[in-house]
Amino acid sequence: MKTPDIRLHKNDLPDGLVFKDVIAVDSEAMGLNPHRDRLCVVQLSGGDEVCHLVQFDLGVTHAPNLQKLLEDDSIIKIFHYARFDVMLLKKALSIRVNPVYCTKIASKLARTYTDHHGYKSVCRELAGVQVSKEQQSSDWGAAVLSEEQLVYAATDVLYLHAIRDSLNTILIREGRMDMAQSCFDFLHTRTDLDLAGWIERDIFSHNG
Repeated sequence: MKTPDIRLHKNDLPDGLVFKDVIAVDSEAMGLNPHRDRLCVVQLSGGDEVCHLVQFDLGVTHAPNLQKLLEDDSIIKIFHYARFDVMLLKKALSIRVNPVYCTKIASKLARTYTDHHGYKSVCRELAGVQVSKEQQSSDWGAAVLSEEQLVYAATDVLYLHAIRDSLNTILIREGRMDMAQSCFDFLHTRTDLDLAGWIERDIFSHNG
């Protein structure tokens, strides 16, 4: 795997940066609790093998250029496990990311021949690349991110366009594309429930 082209920005995307109709997005935080753990990094790729990485200082809650991009209805945002990222961005920046495509949901609906739907497994099969998750649990709030962290952040978005294309081929072939889209559309309701305190409770379940 070649070294990715990473453009590091502080607290927001620069003025004048233009993306096409589909972007890949991921985020890094101090932990998995958005009420406690702050947003540290948002990384994006337009499918051109370039990663734009926005690093947030402590206390920053407003990033006008990034927020405008993520709320632009004309641009699809691809995530892997969008439930967490959409929830985190909603809490940290007070935005509703739209429209959303989640490769983890798509994988579970398309790749019913396997129980392995993590990013590493999906990359290996659908993008033909081996990625490392070693830096996943590291200090993303550090003032200076390590080279390993930067590369890790970049690889989390650089292959999502190819993965989405492969998953869409299967979803369309198996007649599950409309079902997938309905799941993507439901993500804002799901993340509203998460933030309101129902993150561990399945309100659709008969039990409880």
